[in-house]
Amino acid sequence: MIFTQHYPRCLSPASQLIGDGTSGRAVVVDPRRDIGVYIEETAAAGLTIERVIETHLHVDFLSGHLELAARTGAVISNGEGAQAEFPIEPLLDGQRLSLGEVTPTVLATPRHTPESICALARPRAPGQPGDSRGLVAPPEEGVRR
Repeated sequence: MIFTQHYPRCLSPASQLIGDGTSGRAVVVDPRRDIGVYIEETAAAGLTIERVIETHLHVDFLSGHLELAARTGAVISNGEGAQAEFPIEPLLDGQRLSLGEVTPTVLATPRHTPESICALARPRAPGQPGDSRGLVAPPEEGVRR
């Protein structure tokens, strides 16, 4: 499992790239406005960004979701109930997003906004649906699954 966090200098929170080095598939969670870092990282790792996940409709910071989707052809996803002014593929609580050996699971976390979500990423062991380790993007205080 490839999991990296990117910390911008201002105007947005940390973002995460979750990928599977075996399949070459990846998602980016809450991308910052300067998308070059994701393009460079995925090119170096041999990954293709398939989905951009917005954990909530961001009116509190600048996001690079539209630019990253346009550059990569990725689908933009928000939590169920998001009223976006651009095309999205809604994600449901408990939905699994298979990237190959890595399968992030969507967790509804409606605190900041009603459509807020997180992605719990766990690598799969052969013959098992998941192991006991997991990384949540973005890290949400009090989220337990």
